[in-house]
Amino acid sequence: MKILQKTNDELILLAVKSEMVSKGDYFLIEDTDMKRKLIVQVYNEEYLSNQSIIEDIVKDEIVRATSPGVSYDPLEIGLLSGIVRDSRLFKAKIRGSSIGSDPNMSSDVTWLPSRVNSKIRRLTISELNRILNRSGESPISIGFVDNSQDPFIIYAEDLDGRLNIIAGKKESGKSHLSKLLVKSLLEHGAFILIFDLNNEYTGLGIKTNGSRSNVDSKIVLLEPGKNLRFSLEYCGKPSVSSMLKNSLDMPSTSLREFFRIWDNLDKRHVLTIEALSNAINNWNFNDLVRDALISRFHTIYSSRLFLNDEKNDEYEGLRFEDLISNNVHGLAMIVNMGSLTPTIRHMVVELILNKLVELLVNDVIHPIFLFAEEAHLYIKETYWDDIITRMRHFGIYSTFITNHPEALGEGILRQVDNIFLFNFVNESDLERISKISLVDKDTIKSIVRTLPQRYSLLIGKMVQELPIVVRVPQLDIKTYGETKKFFKKKNPTMLPSK
Repeated sequence: MKILQKTNDELILLAVKSEMVSKGDYFLIEDTDMKRKLIVQVYNEEYLSNQSIIEDIVKDEIVRATSPGVSYDPLEIGLLSGIVRDSRLFKAKIRGSSIGSDPNMSSDVTWLPSRVNSKIRRLTISELNRILNRSGESPISIGFVDNSQDPFIIYAEDLDGRLNIIAGKKESGKSHLSKLLVKSLLEHGAFILIFDLNNEYTGLGIKTNGSRSNVDSKIVLLEPGKNLRFSLEYCGKPSVSSMLKNSLDMPSTSLREFFRIWDNLDKRHVLTIEALSNAINNWNFNDLVRDALISRFHTIYSSRLFLNDEKNDEYEGLRFEDLISNNVHGLAMIVNMGSLTPTIRHMVVELILNKLVELLVNDVIHPIFLFAEEAHLYIKETYWDDIITRMRHFGIYSTFITNHPEALGEGILRQVDNIFLFNFVNESDLERISKISLVDKDTIKSIVRTLPQRYSLLIGKMVQELPIVVRVPQLDIKTYGETKKFFKKKNPTMLPSK
């Protein structure tokens, strides 16, 4: 492999067919005379092509078509010609440089390596890790880089306090990676909240052979209306009012009257669903306000998110602080939302997030990692920015899993720290992701379009802004959530019954 030309931050490398290179591979270009090294990443592959080569190919095809027979080539010119025609050009981006024996990467790329004397070789995973100079106490084996049997490691600390996105088209492997991250964080003792839209995360506790996994005891499935129910007193007025405003679109006039009712019931220590119903029906206000309150109350009542009568109900309602304190070595709270209507989903998310923020502000619970599948389906765009900004400061660190990144909004995308990018072909999605990343758009567009299933491009602080392509491994757990199909593959060895 040799350097052919350089344009701005891009090198074009010439290689023959026998040299196997994949998009995303890193190479080291060593200039022995200058005692300097360039670190480059291949992002695209083309044939060596010029007018004379094209003309030769056309001529040969015409000769073969018009004069079939055995060719005589004692000097093996055809063999050399074939090697030239199969030669390839690799476009590579310069990522950094180093001087002498210093393994650390520098941003000084203002010099040119020798075309003649430079040596080009592939970087190994261990060398790449030394260059990245990353460290942490909680490693996560995220996958494998092609041509290496050594796993590529990121650290849980790279996700701590960060906003992350896992994006890609349907069935590219997003949820598979999400489950890997959740399981790894659990093994390191993290506390996790999962908004499970497709009821697929319960398999984290079950191995593929049916036995229990090592994180089974750390998983709690929360079913809205069943074991996910709250007392009004526990939720508090801020969380309930936020739910009424953002999830049920209650007008401000009606909301003020609701506050008066709430304060009255709270003062008399009768803050129950039954007492709230009686107060709304008997309170002195105009009919429009009454209708607005009654319609919202019926939605709240039918959701079964609140206890009907706390005094007579043996179940005292969920308390997050109690749940977390009973699982000091880590916990995954999976909120099963697959069977909920969109309105109830909004209510559940709004209640939970506001309550967790309240507990975090008062230092009642530890910081929490939030995994949200297709969040745009249950969080309204109008207040996303506020939610994300507040939660990061208080201790909820979000990871969004989506096949529709543009729905997340510009404000959220600009705050992203890490991106796990799977196969995408949509031009607008790739353009938007390119704008929020420090990685050039040529690399993102070229690599992501051709990623096979379960291959991901890692971008962000977890890889020190050096994009890395990894193959996500199989998991030894039940990965529910596969698309159900009517037509299934039949076993060819089975004969139809008579």
